[in-house]
Amino acid sequence: MIVLVLNCGSSSLKYQVLDMRSDSDYSLLAKGLVERIGLEVGIVSHKVTGKDKYEIQKPIADHTEGIKSVLDLVCDSERGVLKSLSEINAVGHRVAHGGEYFVSSRLVDDEVIKGIEKCCELAPLHNPANLLGIKAISSLLPSVPQVAVFDTSFHQTMPAYSFSYAIPYEYYEKYGVRRYGFHGTSHKFVAQKACELFGVDFNNSKIVTCHLGNGGSVTAIKNGKSIDTSMGFTPVEGVVMGTRCGNLDVGVVTFLQEKEGLDAHGINTVLNKKSGFLGVSGISSDTRDVEKAAAEGNKRAELALDMFRYGVIKYIGAYSAAMGGLDMVVFTGGIGENDPDTREIVSKQLEYLGVDFDSEANKGVRGKDILLTKEGSRVKVAAVTTNEELVIARDTMALAK
Repeated sequence: MIVLVLNCGSSSLKYQVLDMRSDSDYSLLAKGLVERIGLEVGIVSHKVTGKDKYEIQKPIADHTEGIKSVLDLVCDSERGVLKSLSEINAVGHRVAHGGEYFVSSRLVDDEVIKGIEKCCELAPLHNPANLLGIKAISSLLPSVPQVAVFDTSFHQTMPAYSFSYAIPYEYYEKYGVRRYGFHGTSHKFVAQKACELFGVDFNNSKIVTCHLGNGGSVTAIKNGKSIDTSMGFTPVEGVVMGTRCGNLDVGVVTFLQEKEGLDAHGINTVLNKKSGFLGVSGISSDTRDVEKAAAEGNKRAELALDMFRYGVIKYIGAYSAAMGGLDMVVFTGGIGENDPDTREIVSKQLEYLGVDFDSEANKGVRGKDILLTKEGSRVKVAAVTTNEELVIARDTMALAK
């Protein structure tokens, strides 16, 4: 089955074309990125597996035009991987927010579209873009089944005492204000993958997954189900991130609004786009830049890293207590997969839980699936590469069939 996977942002879209023979037997045929949609000049980057990347700049008025450019490239006689669009059997979409409407991936129909529309208020930057992608495919490939895979659905197993905020209950009833969590496809994927690789029963285990990148979240998975996660009503809650502040006393929000004369949009910009690594270090939102500055003696860069790692340690400790124990910690995402220092600093602090960390095995490891604890360690620690597009393709294949 040929599956096209789309991840539409407000002014960009990522895509992959996969030949899905089964969940474990598949080939990535091509992938790419369309950027600067709606601006004067857009950029299309296209990479066929085994060939050099191809890039073109041209005006891309909207998502329909962007997806049409992708489809043209996919079927191009020189740079394509398909003979015609009729070879595409299904299209899978990453959808940021499913609210309480969707506990699993769904075949797209009118009911699903209405549900996604209702969640636009909860994810005003992402869900409208995801809908644009769905509608563009409906226009360009009207007979091809589409599947929506929700970032939030894996976390819908959280109990009420975990997802609720202690504010007037009417705000939950009226507006759906609660913890939803994000990165769900990644958390589920790496937990299952780590269990298969390192001999843990996914459905009878206590796992903490750490998806750490420019955006980061930590999830407690007990017996195969998410019972708590660090991101909340929005992706700003939780650990320190590239430009997001993470956990914050809400009194700071009102204090800064008053002192700086900020309205709701202004304070939202501060907390989402000017905080985190960027705000503390004053250097960059990229961990690699911050680590380089810290190594050169920059104290604010050191502080940003210390705050981030300390937050991850606290979440792992809290979640092990919430689950009544711990079998495995999994690191993934840009930082989790590629930053040996963060993995070691966090893991060394978990010795009291039974982690016997293997510093030699961890040294220099980037972008690999590897066990990072010594034989006999009571709690395992692993680095596992995530693949959210594969999760979307698998769900799409299952539902489209």
